[in-house]
Amino acid sequence: MAKTVTGCLLIIGNEILSGRTQDTNLAHLALALNELGVRMVHARVIPDIEEIIIDTVNECRQTYDHVFTTGGIGPTHDDITADCIAKAFDTELHMHPAIVEIIKRREAPPEVMESRLRMARVPVGSALIENPTGGPAGFQIGNVYVLAGVPMVMQAMVSTLTKERLDGGDPVRSRSVGAFLGDGISFLLGQRAGPAVHRWRFFQRHPHWLTRGEAFFQRWGIWSIMTGRFIGPIRPVVPLVAGAMRMSSRQFWFANAVSSPAWGMAYLATMYWLGEAFRDTFDLPVIAALLALATLIALVVSVLVNQRHR
Repeated sequence: MAKTVTGCLLIIGNEILSGRTQDTNLAHLALALNELGVRMVHARVIPDIEEIIIDTVNECRQTYDHVFTTGGIGPTHDDITADCIAKAFDTELHMHPAIVEIIKRREAPPEVMESRLRMARVPVGSALIENPTGGPAGFQIGNVYVLAGVPMVMQAMVSTLTKERLDGGDPVRSRSVGAFLGDGISFLLGQRAGPAVHRWRFFQRHPHWLTRGEAFFQRWGIWSIMTGRFIGPIRPVVPLVAGAMRMSSRQFWFANAVSSPAWGMAYLATMYWLGEAFRDTFDLPVIAALLALATLIALVVSVLVNQRHR
């Protein structure tokens, strides 16, 4: 059985909790980690309070394979993440020469430079996380990865992480695999049943399902397998019809293998962007109300359709 490597994100910052700033790092990090074989299973938003940060980091690093933090590593005195991580690991901070060099490339008045150099402080024993934007690096100590809170910088840092560094497992492909296996089983059932599918109780009650599926398959052939999964009303029956009408197994499995990943990516991308759009447009209570309304409408429509076909 494939190993599941777990990840946890700690979003640190009073500005997130106050609502002044909206977090966009979780969605990006979860998708990026999935490609590296790490499954995001937990996330928390915590304030800039030393005791809470230390306790939460220690709890999570013992529970999950990898812990990621965002925020709190800037140049101001309320950026205390590095201090807290050092205390969580019972070590000291030191000025990392590589980060100091990066910071000093940009000239600044002494008081500004002093503030900037706070970002060069990392716990003793840390490994750096490269920052491709040219700014100060993040750092890793143990299984804790400390990243910037600014989305563009955080994303740049995450892009440098590798599967080898994270000891990741297999990427999650549940949507694609589910689509492949589901349609494959349907095809095999159709092959086994042949014309007898017309005598199945469900299709005797709803013969139009088979009629539509057969018409679509006869018109489009192998393309019906590739495109049918994207068309809701006929998606469930096209593979079954293909099997019953003796489509070549080689053709079916080729079309199924090609179209399953495309469907999985389209499904996930659609849900992700819809989620982002809703989150940016509506508050959580409004989203919950809309989902409840949509569920109610779906139930009413389902009841009306069933009554019509009786």
